[in-house]
Amino acid sequence: MPVSTQDVAEQKEEFPLPKATFAEKVISVEHYTDRLFKFRITRPASFRFRSGEFVMIGLPSEGKPLFRAYSIASPSWDEEIEFFSIKVPGGPLTEHLQKIQPGDTIWMRQKSTGTLVMDALTPAKNLYMISTGTGIAPFASVMRDPEAYENFDNVILTHTCREVAELQYGVDTVALTKEDLLVGDEAKEKLIHFTSTTREDSEQKGRITNLIEDGTLAKVTGLPDLNPETDRVMICGSMAMINDLKIMLEARGFEEGANSKPADFVIERAFVD
Repeated sequence: MPVSTQDVAEQKEEFPLPKATFAEKVISVEHYTDRLFKFRITRPASFRFRSGEFVMIGLPSEGKPLFRAYSIASPSWDEEIEFFSIKVPGGPLTEHLQKIQPGDTIWMRQKSTGTLVMDALTPAKNLYMISTGTGIAPFASVMRDPEAYENFDNVILTHTCREVAELQYGVDTVALTKEDLLVGDEAKEKLIHFTSTTREDSEQKGRITNLIEDGTLAKVTGLPDLNPETDRVMICGSMAMINDLKIMLEARGFEEGANSKPADFVIERAFVD
């Protein structure tokens, strides 16, 4: 059927860009499962952020545009911006975001923020980045930043998902990190990747909090149990995991840090739907 002039006009309609917002193009999209996908967009020349921060993103739309917080999964030096997203059926933003294609436009606020950054932690020997689901995104950024390897002797990424297939983004990103020209040599020596599942059987099965408590994490990594004297911890993922781990760490003597007051562990509460 021929495309009418009106159809073409509607396809090319541009919505007014909100203030303090970039309009960037989608470069690539990769779907990992029916629930998870990553996408990369162009990076504005003026956009600066610290590895581990998040930014508000949205899609062009009429009326009041809808923005949601997304952790930036690419490191601060990357020429592109990467995001890792869940697909939520009926989600106000993700229902549409999961359908994006290369060439589409993404709106991104001009200011980033967040607590999962080096500035919020005091010096120590080991950096633990504990994540569930898409909570791995900020750590995909941090583990590709040279500062992580300059500041710590070991960088430990834990990623817990329901099923094995949902771990693939982390597996791929760790592999790319170890081959990266900037941090690859340090990552091969210092980066430890620990995965676990909660529903499907795998080499390590169980909630990360249980695997810490029963000594599995320490056994697999070859490192001592978490200790505020030697370890710093970043946490991102489900609210249940964050709350449980916060209680566990504080019981072990860890103090929560912030940008204004660096300490032993930090958490992030920015979520998408």
